[in-house]
Amino acid sequence: MNNIKKSLVTAALALLSSWTMTAQDYAVTVSEKDEPMAQGKFEPTWQSLSDYDVPEWFRNAKFGIWAHWGPQCVEGSGDWMARGMYQEGSGAYNHHVKNYGHPSEFGFKDILPLFKAERWNPDSLVAYYKELGAEYFFALGNHHDNFDLWDSKYQPWNSKNIGPHRDILAEWAAAAKKQGLPFGVSLHADHAWTWYEPAQRYDRNGSKIGVPYDGKLTKADGKGKWWEGLDPQQLYAQNHEMSQGSWADGMIHRQWAWGNGASMPSKEFVTNFYNRTLDVINRYNPDLLYFDVTAMPFYPISDCGLKIATHFYNHNMAKNKGKLTAVMFGKILTEEQRKALVWDVERGAPNEIVDDSWQSCSCIGGWHYNTGTYEKNRYKKASTIARLLVDIVSKNGNLLLSVPLRADGTFDEKEKAILDEFGAWMKVNRQAIIGTRPWKVFGEGPMAEKRINLNAQGFNEGAYNNLSAEDIRFTKKGSTVYAMPMGWPTDGKVLIRSMAGEKVKRVTLLGHGKLPFTRTSEGLRVTLPEKPLNNILPVLEIK
Repeated sequence: MNNIKKSLVTAALALLSSWTMTAQDYAVTVSEKDEPMAQGKFEPTWQSLSDYDVPEWFRNAKFGIWAHWGPQCVEGSGDWMARGMYQEGSGAYNHHVKNYGHPSEFGFKDILPLFKAERWNPDSLVAYYKELGAEYFFALGNHHDNFDLWDSKYQPWNSKNIGPHRDILAEWAAAAKKQGLPFGVSLHADHAWTWYEPAQRYDRNGSKIGVPYDGKLTKADGKGKWWEGLDPQQLYAQNHEMSQGSWADGMIHRQWAWGNGASMPSKEFVTNFYNRTLDVINRYNPDLLYFDVTAMPFYPISDCGLKIATHFYNHNMAKNKGKLTAVMFGKILTEEQRKALVWDVERGAPNEIVDDSWQSCSCIGGWHYNTGTYEKNRYKKASTIARLLVDIVSKNGNLLLSVPLRADGTFDEKEKAILDEFGAWMKVNRQAIIGTRPWKVFGEGPMAEKRINLNAQGFNEGAYNNLSAEDIRFTKKGSTVYAMPMGWPTDGKVLIRSMAGEKVKRVTLLGHGKLPFTRTSEGLRVTLPEKPLNNILPVLEIK
């Protein structure tokens, strides 16, 4: 048996065993002493959770907006800056040393008081997001930086104690409720254990060679400091041996699913994440939960994720008189796991219709605010956002779009212009998006015929950058079909080959009116107005 076959057999056996694993089979089991798991229809096994059904509201929603916002926005040096500032020679490290100090003296913990959210107005932001067409809203609860953005019971390093001195999740939740939008929370702190490992390093060059960064500091080191009484290890979680190959910056990606030599998290750390997550569920009653993980938090080394999903679903049903309206996401899911969770694809999409509802999460820039993206005009255009949305919805997916906020809680004028243009298009064409289902084919044209593979969590978004008027995507609502060329054809003519043989009574350009058309053996030929209605794409309603 060659190595490839061995790997396939091993993976298959692991999958089969995971279906029937019990608590004692996991390397790290969580304690329910402080936060008991809710009892109800579901139990913490994949088999039990496979009885989950995606709620109809989510299948109809199609578009959500995400405020992926926290203290890593302070420096404006982009996503993962709290890790990058400890990677000697990186852009984040150089920026931090130049503007804030050396990480042995001024670490990420010292950035936290600078996160003040002084111009943040959640009510106006969520109202604006709804005006743009969002059908649900997501807030960041914590990131890999391990800082909780609420009045956390189990993490003293939180936004109520430090920085804004506000319960950010509570205010986001209230704003979403005011606008009638389902509320989602994303929680990423489960990976702080390995993600923060560079904070244990030291410079290997320069005047501070060999001087340790602040990742190993203890509570006793805070005497006389602004953080006196706080334990840095509750933030950094680095009182452990580093993972195998940790000094190789890219190793963390190979170890994301807790394999390949990743340092094994302690029961205390895993239980703390479990407690914090249940705290969010019990206090803010989110409709959606997002984790940046393979399958579930700490899977397959712990029962933590299974217990979180079980509690979330049972808690939601108890709050809704037996009706399950909750949605929980996971990445890199097997076909069986997709019965228990909604599949999330990061910055990408499969190039086919997926039977079960799924979601693509993307961003108009970087996940955390980056001044370089602003200065170099690297935001996605409104047309790019619309094409992504249309393509994803045609394949039975939803788009969760992140809009980076600055540390003060506002977005910049370039983001505003992009969102306004997209919102104007969405206002006219939302009926072709919201509440629709895939047609018999998702699309036609050059890109529809290509094999476009996913890369790990997704990351194939760039393959769709060349969508043009030759590429057409479809949705349907009842007997109505919506055809959307991914641009305005230069000659004003659209040939829809997939409509050959279909009965057509009327073709309407949304925002304009009826259009002339002819049916031929090649397909449906439609003539568009001489002047495009917008700079994005046309939407044809076909009845």
